[in-house]
Amino acid sequence: MPRIWDLHCHLVGTEGRTPEERMTTLLSYASRMGIERVCVYMGMQFLHHPGPDDLRQQNDEVIAALSHYHDRAFGFCYVSGEHVEASLREIDRCIENGPMVGIKLWVAKRAEDEALNAIVERTIKHKALVFQHTWVKTDGSQLAGESTPEGLAALARRFPEGNFVCGHTGGTWELGIRAVRDLPNVSVETAGFDPTAGMVEMAVRELGAERVLFGSDAGGRSYASQLSKVLGAEISDVDRALILSGNLRRLLAPIVRAKGMRFD
Repeated sequence: MPRIWDLHCHLVGTEGRTPEERMTTLLSYASRMGIERVCVYMGMQFLHHPGPDDLRQQNDEVIAALSHYHDRAFGFCYVSGEHVEASLREIDRCIENGPMVGIKLWVAKRAEDEALNAIVERTIKHKALVFQHTWVKTDGSQLAGESTPEGLAALARRFPEGNFVCGHTGGTWELGIRAVRDLPNVSVETAGFDPTAGMVEMAVRELGAERVLFGSDAGGRSYASQLSKVLGAEISDVDRALILSGNLRRLLAPIVRAKGMRFD
C-alpha cells in the first residue's frame, strides 16, 4: 500500500467540543484508513464572508488543532479577498511566524478578482501553497463569490511562479481538467464530489499524474469513498503513489524544510 497524505480536511463535520478533540477524532479515522498526514482548513464553522476577526479566530482554531499533532497534520491559513490587509497579517502570523504551509481561498471573492493579487504575492514569498475552492454548478446555485476553474486559471496565469491547487477539480471535473490543462503551475485534487469512474484516469491522461493530488474533504465526506477514486482507478502503481502522497510531499517540501519541520 502506498503512503497516503490527505490534502483536504476540515474540523467542521467532525465530532468534538474543541479543535483539539475534533483533530483527535479526525486522525483516528485517518489512521484506520492508513492515512499518515492530513491538511486542515478553516475552523469550527463555515463562514462564506468572514470578517477580519473571524479569519483570526478560525486560524487560531486550526493552530490549536495542530498543537499536539505536528507530526500528523499541516494547517492552511484561511484568508479572504474581501479583507486583504487582514489576510496579509494572517499570512505573516500563521505562515511566516507560525506553523502553516499554505492558504485556503473559499467563496468570498472569485479567483480572477485582482483583489487577490497581494494575497497571492505574499503567499508565494513564503513558498506556501495556494488552495482555491472551485466548483462549476449547473443548477443555478453558484455563489456570487464562488470560483470556477477558469477563474483560477486566470489567477495562475498572473503568477506563473506560484503553485496552485484547483480544489475539487471544479466539481464538474471534465470542465475543470480542461480549464487548467495548459497551466503547469496548477494541480487538481480529487476531494468532495461523488466517486465516479474515469475522473482520475482523465486527469492523469490530460495533465500527467504529477499534477493530481488526493484529498478527501473529511469530515464532509468519508475517507473511504474518496480514497476509492484513486485506489480503484486504472492507472499505474507509480502514478497512484504520486497522487496519494508523492506530489503533495514535493509541493510542500520547500516550505516545510525552510521551517525546519519534520518531513519524513
